Amino acid sequence: MAALTSAELSFSDNTLALQLYGELNRNLAIVEEATGVAIQVRGTELSLKGREHEVALAASALRKLYELIRSGYPVYPPDVAYALRVLEASPKAVLKEIFLDKVYITAEQKVISPKSINQKFYIDAIRQHDIVFGIGPAGTGKTYLAVAMAVAAYASRQVKTIILARPAVEAGERLGFLPGDLAQKVNPYLRPLHDALNDMLGPGKAAELLEEGIIEIAPLAFMRGRTLNNAFVILDEAQNSTSEQMKMFLTRLGFSSKAVITGDVTQVDLPLEKKSGLIEARRILNRVDGIAFCDFTDIDVVRHPLVQKIIRAYARQGGGREAKPGREKAKKPSPARASAERSPLKPGA
Repeated sequence: MAALTSAELSFSDNTLALQLYGELNRNLAIVEEATGVAIQVRGTELSLKGREHEVALAASALRKLYELIRSGYPVYPPDVAYALRVLEASPKAVLKEIFLDKVYITAEQKVISPKSINQKFYIDAIRQHDIVFGIGPAGTGKTYLAVAMAVAAYASRQVKTIILARPAVEAGERLGFLPGDLAQKVNPYLRPLHDALNDMLGPGKAAELLEEGIIEIAPLAFMRGRTLNNAFVILDEAQNSTSEQMKMFLTRLGFSSKAVITGDVTQVDLPLEKKSGLIEARRILNRVDGIAFCDFTDIDVVRHPLVQKIIRAYARQGGGREAKPGREKAKKPSPARASAERSPLKPGA
């Protein structure tokens, strides 16, 4: 059994220390549960006891979270869990460079920012490249962060329109049995994009921009024949695009536009005889300058903690059409990538 060690932490500001501890010391309880360290509180001082590497992780996380609070970042319980994941994978990671990168502030004054090194890499890649692929499991923020970047680009007048597309491919169900016309049949597939917009802009503003045509949400097939200028274009669930559809989509990009393509190559719903356009695009385009590929893992999951466990369980069974995607990286590393030790990547939303 590993020998136990201890560490003492002291914080200068009582108010900030209470914010760090959380309501009823909830944040400290998360650290204890995640690391196995026992924490005793004496005002602005903490005593940590446990195995050496666990104490080091807990102490590092608490110090860096305190610095975040000093910088004005409101630390909530999920942030504590995200910080521990980041530091466990990359002990030298600078949390302030990740968490303080404000992408957008929602209608309800919620700050949208990266919660992992890979998410920070993704945000930086979108800023630096005109075409970015975000590949990884569900719940890693691929689509949500892409929509946030699109809304931020529109708000800062970098683009004039936002276009969100998804392939209308059944996941074990048949579209033909759903009631209504084509638009009504396709609408459920586009619901996640509506939800992201409503969360960021508020239902009223989102509906207004949709009505004015500034924001457009449409099935991928509706992109054919168009040239998209001054637009931020997102293709979601791209693993369900065919080779032909992916080529069609990528060649729609016009002047002063950006495209973000997101997908999970382990959840392909196409017929077996059809190639996934996302998998093929990665193979063909991974060395093209100006295009970045960003990979997410279960470490980046920002949903219920069980989602991370579910993804890991399926990965152990080799579930999905392509269980082990490649590891191509962006041509130009982001500042966050250069400043932190990143865990090995393997393929947000």
